[in-house]
Amino acid sequence: MSKFQIEIDFSSVDLASLETEEDFQREAKNLLPKALVKLGESVGEETWEELQNKLKAQGMKVNSSPSEKRKFIQETGRTYQRKASNRERQELEDYIIEQLRQKQR
Repeated sequence: MSKFQIEIDFSSVDLASLETEEDFQREAKNLLPKALVKLGESVGEETWEELQNKLKAQGMKVNSSPSEKRKFIQETGRTYQRKASNRERQELEDYIIEQLRQKQR
């Protein structure tokens, strides 16, 4: 099982046109920015839930506003996109290439 638990939108990809390794890499690079945001949002959602549960366990008031949660998750996604390490970017790009190859079969 992959550590990436995100849905990548491949609807704009012409899978039949992917022939060389460079084609796959180019397409993965095009998909990478949105995939980084989605991965960051996934992390943000988990973090939000963990924080809410910790606050509840400590008897503190919980901010369960849907708009605050959405804002937190979106900001986490954007931050992750900007600050992901080169290693994280490369791992996600490799994952995208793997997914492209699977979809092409």
